[in-house]
Amino acid sequence: MRDTRSTLTTALALAGLLAAAPVWAQSPPKVALVMKSLANEFFLTMEEGAKAHQKANAKQYTLVANGIKDETDAAAQIRIVEQMVAQKVDALVIAPADSKALVPAIKAAADKGVLVVNIDNRLDEAALKEKGLSVPFVGPDNRAGAKLVGDALAKTLKGGDKVGIIEGVSTTFNAQQRTLGYQDAMKAAGITVVGVQSGQWEIDKGNQVASSMLREHPDLKALLAGNDSMALGAVAAVKAAGKTGKVAVVGYDNISAIKPMLKDGRVLATADQFAAKQAVFGIETALKALAAKTPQSGMPAAIKTDVVLVTKDSK
Repeated sequence: MRDTRSTLTTALALAGLLAAAPVWAQSPPKVALVMKSLANEFFLTMEEGAKAHQKANAKQYTLVANGIKDETDAAAQIRIVEQMVAQKVDALVIAPADSKALVPAIKAAADKGVLVVNIDNRLDEAALKEKGLSVPFVGPDNRAGAKLVGDALAKTLKGGDKVGIIEGVSTTFNAQQRTLGYQDAMKAAGITVVGVQSGQWEIDKGNQVASSMLREHPDLKALLAGNDSMALGAVAAVKAAGKTGKVAVVGYDNISAIKPMLKDGRVLATADQFAAKQAVFGIETALKALAAKTPQSGMPAAIKTDVVLVTKDSK
């Protein structure tokens, strides 16, 4: 006589597994990389690194890479995430334009079986918790990286000197962490931070903020920019103010455009968080989870990657 209870239990268990898995699971898996502004060299480098990795591992996965035009256009990035879900990707690796605004779209993607990995800018922990969502963050410690840069700058200043911080998009976790890292370094050295203003991660806005700070504080000794794009704007502002060599500038990201400025002293220091590898680390994390059939809830909270100080003396 057949054990109908056993058969029913097996059927229910199978139904549960099917409900939790992506209905479009495919081989090789399809991975979506969604970045911030591709007008920023950092994200272009990230995209190039991801495409090179996929080309070298073409049998392991396919890649769809997207980015937005404006660093602050979270709405456009949300639409891209929705498009990727509609295109039935297996995994989403995302550098969110806003740490909170992207969480509902990411939750919707995860609910449809898309495995999500967070890179570059960490999603807000409270917003994730509110949605009952666990998303691994694969990336560097931005606060520690910024402190490395701030410490290098502090060695060239003296206690009581005045500096200004040009922050990225203020609603992003990495912008907040870099500002904190800069403040940590300045506080430890007894240096006065006269203001923190957002340059929106962009050259022109960074230039405007730097120009304003230089006018408001004629005795300013340095400008600490949250990324190299804003540092480029700050360098131009310092030159326009006739203060090249008198006001130091530091940045973060180590983009190629900053390297000649490090060499000739227009920029004192930056931090390298290895843009070309960041997306790859995220992609590899997603691929391992897909291969192991690890659910979103079973993913690690964070996987730390390297960040190092870069100066004109760096090898």
